[in-house]
Amino acid sequence: MAEIEFEPVNKIELCGRVSSEPSERELPSGDVVLELRLVVPRTDRPGVDTLDLAFWKAALRRKAKKLVVGDVVRVSGALRRRFWQGKTGVVSRSQVEVAELSKVN
Repeated sequence: MAEIEFEPVNKIELCGRVSSEPSERELPSGDVVLELRLVVPRTDRPGVDTLDLAFWKAALRRKAKKLVVGDVVRVSGALRRRFWQGKTGVVSRSQVEVAELSKVN
């Protein structure tokens, strides 16, 4: 069977309302991550999507720390699946690893 050639793409662009206070934590590895949630209204039907955002770079963490619930922001980045050992076994979740952040309002 012939291998299919393609250009991989993992780019997310979102514009929505901050729905949680930024929360910064240090991981056992020593890395620091700031997380918050973004609510994005659906455009194809009623409802919203609530998405977890992760800020790994220090400059982005500083910028994100200034956000408050209700701020409208535009972010771009990549979708990542995170795994860790929980109390009952391996746990995972998807989050957007933010590469760019701008406040809209």
